[in-house]
Amino acid sequence: MTTPPAHIEIDGAPAADPQLLAALMSGYGHYTAMQVRDGRVKGLDLHLDRLDRSTRELFGRELEGGRVRELVAGALANAGRRDASVRVYVYPGVRTVVTVADPAPDGPGAPQRLTAVDYWRPAPHIKHLGGFGQRFHGDAARRAGYDEALLTSPHGEISEGAVTNIAFWDGTSVVWPSAPCLVGITMTLLEGPLESVRRPVTLADLPGYRAAFVANSRAIAPVTAIDGLAFAVDEELMGRVFAAYDGVTPEDIAAPAQPGSSSR
Repeated sequence: MTTPPAHIEIDGAPAADPQLLAALMSGYGHYTAMQVRDGRVKGLDLHLDRLDRSTRELFGRELEGGRVRELVAGALANAGRRDASVRVYVYPGVRTVVTVADPAPDGPGAPQRLTAVDYWRPAPHIKHLGGFGQRFHGDAARRAGYDEALLTSPHGEISEGAVTNIAFWDGTSVVWPSAPCLVGITMTLLEGPLESVRRPVTLADLPGYRAAFVANSRAIAPVTAIDGLAFAVDEELMGRVFAAYDGVTPEDIAAPAQPGSSSR
C-alpha cells in the first residue's frame, strides 16, 4: 500500500480519517452484501467465511467473524433498523466499513432479459471492488433495453451475470455454469436443496434448456430472454426455487457463535 496523502478534503471539508479515505480511494478490496430481516441473515456464516477467506487472500490477515457481527449489529442499531440492505467492505490494512440502506423488496424479482457480452471478471472467486467491466457492461445492457449483462468467454462459454449467478433447467437438473465465477451466497444456499449440477454451458447450448433464472442477495428472478432467444417461465421450477430459499433458516447477527461452529 502506498503512503496515504497527508491531507484529504471532501466537498471542501477535511476528511476525518485520511488513512481510511486513502484505502477507499485505492479501489482495492472486497465486500459482501446481505439482506437483514428482523436482525437476521440467511447464510450469515457463509458471508463471514467469505469475508475471512478473501481478507486472508488479499491482505494475509484474519477477519474474525465475531468482529464483523459486532460491526454490523452496531451499524444497524445506530441506524435504528432491524430490516436493511447491509454491505461490509474490507480495504487495505483490514479497514472495515459497514453500510446500511433500505432493504430490497421481499418476494420474487421481476423477470429478466439478458444480453451476452465478452467479459469475464478478474479473480472471479472474490467479490472484489474495482469492477469497472461489470459496471460498464451492466449499464450498457440497461441502456440497450436489457436488465442484466451475461458474462461469457470469447468462445461463448457462460460464467455469470454482471451482478448475479445464473442457472438453467434441463428438465431434470438445475445446471450452474462451471466456468470461473463468484459462487454467490444465494447460489450456495440453493444448490443443496435443489437437484443441482455444475457443468460447462455455452451460448450454443441455450436452445436445449427449458428455463433459466438468476439469483443474488437482492432477488431471485426468472429469465425470459437471452438476446433473441426467449425462455418460458417455468412456474413449477420457480416455485421449487423460492421454496428452497424460503426454507433456509436465517441466523441472528447479534447471537454469539456456537462452540465448534465457524465464526468466519
